[in-house]
Amino acid sequence: MSKVIRFKIDGKECMANEGDYIVNAAKANNIYIPTLCNLEGVKPKGSCRICTVKVNGRLMTSCTTPITEGMEIISNNDEINELRKMIVELLFVEGNHFCPSCEKSGNCELQALAYRFRITVPRYPYLFPQKEVIASNPKIIKEQNRCIGCKRCIRTIKDEKGHNIFAYSKRGHKSEVIIDPDLGAKMTDELAEKAMNNCPVGSILKKEKGFIIPIGQRKFDKKPIGNEIENIKI
Repeated sequence: MSKVIRFKIDGKECMANEGDYIVNAAKANNIYIPTLCNLEGVKPKGSCRICTVKVNGRLMTSCTTPITEGMEIISNNDEINELRKMIVELLFVEGNHFCPSCEKSGNCELQALAYRFRITVPRYPYLFPQKEVIASNPKIIKEQNRCIGCKRCIRTIKDEKGHNIFAYSKRGHKSEVIIDPDLGAKMTDELAEKAMNNCPVGSILKKEKGFIIPIGQRKFDKKPIGNEIENIKI
């Protein structure tokens, strides 16, 4: 049986099981810490840095840092929120995100975080990179313009033998997530659906399934991101 320990987040006394990651311990105490790469039940990587908090004076990713007895965490102050806002803005400008025409609009976690941080126009210049749309797969479309490199698809979408269907290609600023042509061609409808749902943005879309839920009735159209954790009445 796990040991229950005490810690503080933004001055609030909290309790959680020893060894829980900070982001999960915060959620158990109705405190929302935003993430993009993290997915419940999947080993965390800390690649997006959106969940950064200050632990005993040091900046750390909350999805990869286990909670310990007496830990003091700062998650909601001007410094941390400015850092998170900057990361969201940079993700927008380094890709080509056109929210009004995107199938994921209203269900997109990046878009929802932009609303949460009250971002209307990023402060940084748009790069307008030339990226391709991979439509050769029989089940899905891989829209590289919207990919944020969170690695969710790489970590969660595997064939029956455990082989990764998605993988990184190239290096540095040219790196991109691609689909293995042979394994991808054998994807089931269920796996294609899972890939689309696990993607936090509109980079993976299942073919022949678009705009089924009307805009205005989608997840983040109804309630802002984090609302289900913070229990804020709308």
